[in-house]
Amino acid sequence: MPSEQRLAAVDLGSNSFRLEIGIVEHQEFIRTEYIKEAVRQGGGLDENRDLTSEAMQAGWNCLARFGERLAGFKRNQVRAVATQTLREARNRDVFLARATKVLGFPIDVVSGREEARLIYQGVANKLPPSDEKRLVIDIGGRSTELALGHGLQARKMESYRVGSLVWSQRYFPEGMLSHKHFQKAQVAAAAVLEGATNVYQAANWTKAYGSAGTASAVGDILSQAGWPADKIDREGLDWLLDTLVEAQHIDSIKLPGLREDRRPILAGGLSVLRALFDLLHIDTLEIAQGGLRHGLICDMLGERGLWYKMHWFEM
Repeated sequence: MPSEQRLAAVDLGSNSFRLEIGIVEHQEFIRTEYIKEAVRQGGGLDENRDLTSEAMQAGWNCLARFGERLAGFKRNQVRAVATQTLREARNRDVFLARATKVLGFPIDVVSGREEARLIYQGVANKLPPSDEKRLVIDIGGRSTELALGHGLQARKMESYRVGSLVWSQRYFPEGMLSHKHFQKAQVAAAAVLEGATNVYQAANWTKAYGSAGTASAVGDILSQAGWPADKIDREGLDWLLDTLVEAQHIDSIKLPGLREDRRPILAGGLSVLRALFDLLHIDTLEIAQGGLRHGLICDMLGERGLWYKMHWFEM
């Protein structure tokens, strides 16, 4: 198969780095490989907003492994982007200089609004065709992206500096869980997100979708506990909060569906998610299959991407 039919997307998130590889064949994008590593780079910013040497090394090591998988790809077949952690890091140029070499491809630090657009695009292109007005939410490690759109097109996008990793570190010290911790975390998240209440209010959308990260993790836990699959509702969020408080510490949480890499940041993510439910009057959040890396693939497909069926097969 000609090499120009291969595409790859690299997402340098604050929690995890992800690599998506696939082929374009018979008007379908077919995933052939997917790698996710919990690098936790968002936890490696010091008090001066510099990435620590340990955080940089962890990122370089991961990208070197990704680079091995991308051997033989051409420059126009790969798109790599970094998000909130590298938007914040004062020494990001130091990290990126070596990161670009070990990966073998340029890395673009996208703005928060561009990140939100890509997320919306990735979500919308993996949903059935519809004229519905959509709200898309992505709670990452150090930022939360919101996007409003109609069909495949995002109309309003914004990014807020609140996320699962930083909120877990800030409001759940040493992994302690209590109603008091959750209340403080949710109030603080609501204060950051308050500016979203007018534009992203329920009157402006028909259905709300949660992409990746926290939404996916909470959805997995709730479905294992008996709630409907691929949905999050207020009752489920209340049950999950009470269950975490009962555990008293993150190390004591025993929940089917909870991945170990998500355990340290679950409480912070849940606090942000509950704040969004309250502020935007969300009753049900649908779990979306698409996300940032899928939006990157759509961008690489260009205009023809609107005509491709997006298929990601688990390998």
